[in-house]
Amino acid sequence: MLVAPGIRLAETELQESFLRAGGPGGQNVNKVETAVQLRFDAAASPNLPQWVKDKLKTLAGRRWTGDGVIVITAQRHRTQERNREDARERLFELIREATVRQAARRPTRPTLGSQKRRLEAKATRSGVKRLRGSVDMD
Repeated sequence: MLVAPGIRLAETELQESFLRAGGPGGQNVNKVETAVQLRFDAAASPNLPQWVKDKLKTLAGRRWTGDGVIVITAQRHRTQERNREDARERLFELIREATVRQAARRPTRPTLGSQKRRLEAKATRSGVKRLRGSVDMD
């Protein structure tokens, strides 16, 4: 399945397990396993370039395990199918966010006008403070 431009994930790379969800749902919540725990071994994935894996590690935060597996738990919805879709979409969004490269910052120099304004403001402020000084009485 296509996740981002140039990045495809195989269905076999995603492992889903189901568990009982907390929260509202009445008696049904104690009987049916509607929550989904999605596991994706990002560190071992052949479909992700190394720079995406590095950025994904920082973006995933505590969802990234020591083994390089991203774990996403979805239990917002009352049905297993909607939680599966939610977990997958959250994983795909995380991967899409990791594929965005930030533009390199080029350092700029202050303009001549801004330098002059800064020095004039400093001189004005210095004059104000100098006038506050003690007056010599001879």
